[in-house]
Amino acid sequence: MQEYIKWKNYEGLSEDLKEELNSLSEEEINDAFYKHLEFGTGGIRGIMGVGINRMNIYTLNKANYGYAKFLLNHFNNPTVVIAYDNRKNSRLFAESSASLLASMGIKVYFFPEITPTPVLSFAIRYLKTSGGIVITASHNPPIYNGYKVYANDGSQLSPELAKEVIDEASKLEDIFSLNPKPYKDLVAEGLIEVLDDNVNDAYISEAKKLSVNKLDSTSFKIVLTPLHGTSWKLGKRLLNELGYDVILVDEQCVADPNFSTVKSPNPEDKDAFTYAIRYAKANDADLCLATDPDADRIGIAYKDNDEYKIIDGNQIGALMLYYLVENRKDLSNMIMYNTIVTSKLGEEIVMSKGIDVFSTLTGFRYITEQIRNIENTDKKFFFGYEESLGYLASDFVRDKDALQSMVILAELTNFYIQQGKTITDVLEEIYQKYGYYKEETISYVFPGIEGITKIQNLMDFFRNTTFDNLKIIRKEDYLLQAVNNEKGKINLPISNVLKYYLEDESWFAIRPSGTEPKLKIYYSVKADSRDKCTEKLNKLKTVLENIINEVK
Repeated sequence: MQEYIKWKNYEGLSEDLKEELNSLSEEEINDAFYKHLEFGTGGIRGIMGVGINRMNIYTLNKANYGYAKFLLNHFNNPTVVIAYDNRKNSRLFAESSASLLASMGIKVYFFPEITPTPVLSFAIRYLKTSGGIVITASHNPPIYNGYKVYANDGSQLSPELAKEVIDEASKLEDIFSLNPKPYKDLVAEGLIEVLDDNVNDAYISEAKKLSVNKLDSTSFKIVLTPLHGTSWKLGKRLLNELGYDVILVDEQCVADPNFSTVKSPNPEDKDAFTYAIRYAKANDADLCLATDPDADRIGIAYKDNDEYKIIDGNQIGALMLYYLVENRKDLSNMIMYNTIVTSKLGEEIVMSKGIDVFSTLTGFRYITEQIRNIENTDKKFFFGYEESLGYLASDFVRDKDALQSMVILAELTNFYIQQGKTITDVLEEIYQKYGYYKEETISYVFPGIEGITKIQNLMDFFRNTTFDNLKIIRKEDYLLQAVNNEKGKINLPISNVLKYYLEDESWFAIRPSGTEPKLKIYYSVKADSRDKCTEKLNKLKTVLENIINEVK
């Protein structure tokens, strides 16, 4: 294997990677070198280690080289701002990125400590830089890290711009030929500028404007956990300045790259709330807020009598939309964005108030791309969200934003409590108005080369099967841009996604993950009662799970 031999013979390989390379089995060598780490829906994300299919300073700097060339092609005297999260090697990767870009003549602004991803997006707009980089793997397991690149409007690169970066990176013939100056030398030369608190101060000022109602919040208690990540300092400050009593989960405010207190640092996982709920019970708190490590996703657990209940991302989105449409004054010419795998409940809520809806592919960069498209028109951004706990309430940030969401979620919970309602009561109110909905997302993990084959076989099977027993009335194939096998009927970017609509208002969608070896199936059902929803969902899941198990 040519790439393996090249790495084996490279004398400048760092000692830790050299030691790992020498210890690999034949199977591990094959997995580490059989392909290049690829750009997915959010940039590069992969297991850290040695090889071209791993996240390390060499594969990272190949991407940095492509991004630097992209910036130099598009801007005179380009600038970039860089942030990083709490993961192993995140600071190293951030400094390495800064060093390479600065060595190629690009001025770099550098956050001095772990920073939420939405603050990086804000910083691009605030500092008027040509782009930005954040080193993060979001809520992935500890063995992962990642690299996300941004355009000059603070949004993740569109597929077209990302292709330019990829094309430029592919021109680098020797991954070991890059020789950037040391980070400290570039700081001393002024080519890398370490930021002070001005960006954070400006962000907090903007986020506080999201408050809709002025409420007495002195007796309202919030438990906040960053799940070992980046949100707690700014999150606590933001909520404190809005008058809330904030209790931090101390054990999870430690920037632990191993995420030692949780199975998964993902607020979609109910177990991630174990510590927060323990704190909430001890302090009689009204609400628990949990963000993923880079603080672009948020989940909640709310007090309901003497227990704390956790709800899913579609329900949180519906709550936020319901509160906003009932309490914000000007809703004219507004548009709300969701994705093709998000519940229709949110659409029902905003459309009842005359707000337009546009559904994008999965990936928040598609939502922010649409925000860019309505600039200088009479349309105004209202809200954007995904079912996977990603929300954006104001477009001063151009990525999903857990800190913004804290403002709305804390306020709406406090608002309804003062009306004598729990979140359970409000959800029931919503269902009574718009119908009962139930959604679920199931991920199937298929690692390695065999996993790629399995995922492709499953997508091929679904794409070519009619499912007569499911009474499907519409099939959308986003790879072929086809509706019911008639091509040219979908006006969204090409993506390997299939969506099926059933005659009983249920639907399901299937797609491979863009960053992990997973196949995701999204389910949604609607009925006139909660029990009927559960019954419908279970029947649909049984059919699909049998297929997953049978296809080789």
